[in-house]
Amino acid sequence: MAKTKKNSSPTRYKMHVKKGDTVQIISGTDKGKVGEVLATLPKSSKVVVKGVNEKTKHVKPKQQGESGQITTFEAPIHSSNVMLYSTKEKVASRVCYTFNEEGRKVRMLKKTGEIID
Repeated sequence: MAKTKKNSSPTRYKMHVKKGDTVQIISGTDKGKVGEVLATLPKSSKVVVKGVNEKTKHVKPKQQGESGQITTFEAPIHSSNVMLYSTKEKVASRVCYTFNEEGRKVRMLKKTGEIID
């Protein structure tokens, strides 16, 4: 009797960064760079940051007479390698969650006390 393999969808991880956040890279080849989060990939716990982890891709010509191209794009990096960045104080900080006056849960930078949301 053949065993059937269960198709389980990958778990979706809760991430501390959202699209549009300003982050600083804390490890890897681009360490110290600051950029904006262009996209988040919660299933793989990765983020795409503008100007960080740029890769080149050689694209073959599709039609006759067309020339090939070399395109650059930002590849995703793991969300644990980025830290939220305060543009006012010019410092990277961890994130904590607090409640504002209206009772809404908001993200706050621990070092500066700056509310992000």
